[in-house]
Amino acid sequence: MAHGGSHKLSNTALRVTGFEDELGVQKPLGFWDPLSVCDGADQARFDELRYVEIKHGRVAMLAIVGHMVTSAGVRWPGSIGGVSYSNIPAGLAAFERLPISGLAAIFVAIGFLEVVVMKDSKGVAQYPGDLRNGLFQWSATPEEQLEKRAIELNNGRAAQMGILALMVHEKLNNEPYMINSFLGYSSHFNENF
Repeated sequence: MAHGGSHKLSNTALRVTGFEDELGVQKPLGFWDPLSVCDGADQARFDELRYVEIKHGRVAMLAIVGHMVTSAGVRWPGSIGGVSYSNIPAGLAAFERLPISGLAAIFVAIGFLEVVVMKDSKGVAQYPGDLRNGLFQWSATPEEQLEKRAIELNNGRAAQMGILALMVHEKLNNEPYMINSFLGYSSHFNENF
């Protein structure tokens, strides 16, 4: 009985999709597609999904940095909608104090970046996520480029899990930096708000 169960698992793990040699496929998981979104996909669909993964990873990396910087108390000078930036807490709690004009500004900025800036406007991308638009050339060998792209992809994957964890732990006990709790120290997250 145990053998039959492991046989079934190995057939699932060995599912061939044609993308086993793509960037980001590495040990110990290999090509990992638990939701089977690449089943029946062609290269164009895979490249579209890869671009979305890279974009989400880039946003998550920025979110992690932003969370850490604002948690450390750093704020822009000035205000938005009559609310001083210094009076807006870090993390998800910011949405409770951010005025409607602030939310609108965020959505307009994201929309502008999505529609105008963050795209291959010249059609010269060499791979998904290549948004250089001919503005600069790599100064690395093709092997180094591939390594740097793999590093970005994996850092983006880690950042997506990291920002999710920060949000979950902030909602659970207002202590997003849970390592502090393990060590017996509070991060004093948003105590002054």
